[in-house]
Amino acid sequence: MKRFVALCLLSSFILASCASNSSAQAASDSPAAYIENKGSDTIVNLALAWAERYQKTRPAIRISVTGGGSGTGIAALINGTVDIANASRKIKKEEIAEAQAKGIEPVEHIIARDAIAVIVNPKNPVNELTLKQISDIYSGGVTNWSEVGGEDRPIVRLSRETNSGTHVYFLETVLRLGSKEDKTLFSMDTLLLPSSEGIISEVRDNPNAIGYDGLGYVPKDLKTVAIAKEAGAPYVLPAIKTVNDKTYPIARDLYMYTNGEPKGAVKEYLDWLLSAEAQQIVAELGFVPAK
Repeated sequence: MKRFVALCLLSSFILASCASNSSAQAASDSPAAYIENKGSDTIVNLALAWAERYQKTRPAIRISVTGGGSGTGIAALINGTVDIANASRKIKKEEIAEAQAKGIEPVEHIIARDAIAVIVNPKNPVNELTLKQISDIYSGGVTNWSEVGGEDRPIVRLSRETNSGTHVYFLETVLRLGSKEDKTLFSMDTLLLPSSEGIISEVRDNPNAIGYDGLGYVPKDLKTVAIAKEAGAPYVLPAIKTVNDKTYPIARDLYMYTNGEPKGAVKEYLDWLLSAEAQQIVAELGFVPAK
């Protein structure tokens, strides 16, 4: 009986030790902080690269990055389901009002800059366009490439979907030429695509297509069109230099939004995003460093 009791006590000690070790191992495997990051498809590849690099030196931090569009990210911020919302456009006044009505106070952080490149198939002989010509193409005023110096071919217009911040920026800056009073819309036959990759694929396969995309997404096998602000002005290609000296006319800031001023792990992460290490990744991926 004494041996039986002793064996029971020993077994209980071993089980308790295993349970304790398992709990300690689970605790060590659990992240000290979890950051939910969602929004702009323009920013998503950059955000993924940042998260991967950051987590290598800070394994206690876990960062989840998903796309879906700027509108999706801002909606998630308004609903309180993300820590950081990515956006390739500024948050709208009505979105701020909706957020504040729910006790959310959006705070803006500029984390990089971007040039929007206008792209065509390499077989297309058109190398240069003015902003007005691009506006006329996308609004339906120009329907054939021969009208802008190309071959006698119909123009196939490609755009991001309306939930995309890039779509909104292109509409306001290019189609409407920056005029708040202008109500020009995309031509009804514009093909709306859900991703940057979709536009790239369509332009690659169709010699009649024209599209636009963040410069960091444009592969070398497609043609980037040089753009002039107006007739008679110089034609300029998108690049870090031409964005910084403001000679390229379709460039914008890229944003992250938080609920109030960031604190703790989120603040440390956002501070790191503006470091030399993080901004070098910006340049490597074809975007323009914020600093």
